[in-house]
Amino acid sequence: MTKKRLNKKVKDKPILKPRMLAIYSVFLLLFFGLIVRVIYIGIYQGNNLKALATEQWTSQVTIDAKRGRILDSNGVQLAISADVYRIDLDLKTIISRLKNNKELTEAQRDLKLSDIAKNLATATGMKYEDVNKIVNGRLKSGLRPPSVNLIRRIEKAEIDKVRALNIYGVIISGDTRRFYPNDNYLAHVLGFTDINGKGEKGVELTYNTALSGTAGKRIAEVDKKGEDLPYNSSTFTKPIDGKDLVLSIDSVMQHFSEQLAEQAMKDYKAKAVSIIISNPNNGEILAMVNKPDFNPNIPRLPGKTATELNQMWRNRAVSDVFELGSVMKVITAGAAMQEKLTQENDSFDCNGYLMIGKTRVNCDAIHNHENLVDIIKNSCNVGFMQLGDRLGKEKLTNYLKLFGFGQKTGIDLGDETKGIAKKPETMTPVDLANLAFGQGDAQSCIQYIEAFNAVANGGKMITPHVMKAITHVDEENKTIVDETYKNVETKQILSPEVMKNLRGYLEKVVTEGTGTTANIEGYRIAGKTGTAQKPINGIYPAGKYVASFVGMVPVEEPQFTVLVSVDEPDPSKHFASETAAPVSKQVFLQLFNYLSLSPAGKVQGVLKDVVIPEVRGVTKADASNILMNKNITYDIEGTGNYIVNMQPLPGTLVKEGGKVKLTTGTTGNYEKIVIMPGFSGYSKDKILEITKNIGLTANFQGEGVVKSQDVKAGTQVRKGSNVKFVLQKSLD
Repeated sequence: MTKKRLNKKVKDKPILKPRMLAIYSVFLLLFFGLIVRVIYIGIYQGNNLKALATEQWTSQVTIDAKRGRILDSNGVQLAISADVYRIDLDLKTIISRLKNNKELTEAQRDLKLSDIAKNLATATGMKYEDVNKIVNGRLKSGLRPPSVNLIRRIEKAEIDKVRALNIYGVIISGDTRRFYPNDNYLAHVLGFTDINGKGEKGVELTYNTALSGTAGKRIAEVDKKGEDLPYNSSTFTKPIDGKDLVLSIDSVMQHFSEQLAEQAMKDYKAKAVSIIISNPNNGEILAMVNKPDFNPNIPRLPGKTATELNQMWRNRAVSDVFELGSVMKVITAGAAMQEKLTQENDSFDCNGYLMIGKTRVNCDAIHNHENLVDIIKNSCNVGFMQLGDRLGKEKLTNYLKLFGFGQKTGIDLGDETKGIAKKPETMTPVDLANLAFGQGDAQSCIQYIEAFNAVANGGKMITPHVMKAITHVDEENKTIVDETYKNVETKQILSPEVMKNLRGYLEKVVTEGTGTTANIEGYRIAGKTGTAQKPINGIYPAGKYVASFVGMVPVEEPQFTVLVSVDEPDPSKHFASETAAPVSKQVFLQLFNYLSLSPAGKVQGVLKDVVIPEVRGVTKADASNILMNKNITYDIEGTGNYIVNMQPLPGTLVKEGGKVKLTTGTTGNYEKIVIMPGFSGYSKDKILEITKNIGLTANFQGEGVVKSQDVKAGTQVRKGSNVKFVLQKSLD
């Protein structure tokens, strides 16, 4: 018996051991799985679960900071945050009042909530579907949020309608809306903000962080129903207002550049016009204009597609490229001079074309035995093809890279293009010839002005920029400068002596060459014209051009550079000498007038007297050219094509930069009355020039300068009248 039991125990032992091991293994696996799950929840899902928990037991309201201002370099406000209103919904109060109304069924409460949504939609002008979605929104946890924002930046008229609804739980408070006091003015540089006040384009986007400030918060603990706990006090963090952005833009320069660009668009029937004024010594952009433009107060026009809106918003001076045409010759000349591959007395033969292999490349300037100065001032393609051949494709493309072509300038504006630059390994001899005089590669206006600035400042590449400083006003109303622009890169790429010589050659362009329509007597301006064929879909269609002029003043130590680009002007007047150069002349004239610069470059307020010429009876475009050549500005009224009246009348004496008011009509008929100028001390040649311009006939007695005239100055006379002048060798 004992033996049997003993055998049974021995027999059960090996059976028990595997069972226990299996049970232990199961428990071990469960324990291990639990540990893994805890780690997963604690580490990988911890943040999400914490957020959900916080969402359930706290009520948080974000209080936006007031966005900083944008100012010009003289403190003129360009963008401000105007006072408007916002509407928030205290949903827990709204729902609680509906629930506490015992007379309402659950269905009736939902209906009442729907009525509240409809009334709010009507008062605010919002869509009912949008309001209803906000009212019935849910958090990630599935709970209804304690409070929600209904609408931001709403005007007082709508607020009054909401107040009249007398709905408990509707919270009306102050808000700010971005406002641009000058509408379209500087639109592409300023950009605009979205409905929440966040920058979308321009400096509003680039400097959004500094302008936005830091939002404040109100946080309160709530129970499971979303109601504030009675024993808990809320936490309030005051918002920190955004800082002010000070631009390098000068409002006066921007203003007259805007006017001149707008007028050029009309006069030359152009697709677009861009103007840039910059300081070549520090890279500051003083004015930047693109026409057509937009109003940043209403950036989204009804009926416009997203593509059309982006086309309207883009800053063409920064985002668009064009083949440079003859303004490229400044770079080619500088490279050849730096490499000592040419000198001033070099001779260049041109018979109107050059054969590159079997390809004939034409030139508009036919001159034989030209020297270096002559091929620059007359813009000779053949001469520059020869310079390109001397440089070779590797050296020329290396210099283009040094001048920043094919790469972004780093300007503090968004959507900048890097341009189009051919690689030397893919260039043919014809490509090299075309590139040397400005066809083939394509760059933006800002890329070219950066390169041209290097010629003006003695060979230094300096990053262009529009930000001058970031500031704030302290509690004592003092302006504190927090930051100045620090991303300026300065790199010496060419010899100052070479650049000085090149500036002298470019002055000849304005005084004797293709840029004489930009010349202002007594002032030293250096510049270059450029008329480039415009490629469209890989071909150069007839009548499509980009006309450009770049200039600098004063020649010895330039303080200002100017670029004017006219895109697709009227084919009948497409040359830069007929379009961009005359506009540049007006820019310089306005600049001198604004700064009261004398020809010597000193601030003296000295401006020449000019006699207003006759422009009645001619077309608006011809009148514009005549007045621009006389350094006279103008305003035009009416939709006719001919000038039929003007004030002051022809013959009136005004200062350079003076303005006349032109009236248009459908025919060239007008009342032929002019004002008799005073000619005391004038020479015979000058009298003949002026009387011809205003339609009078001059008769002379004696030699020398005018002693007297038989029609008193200021008298109204009919055109064609004879005026007798007595001349003498010297005045008493």
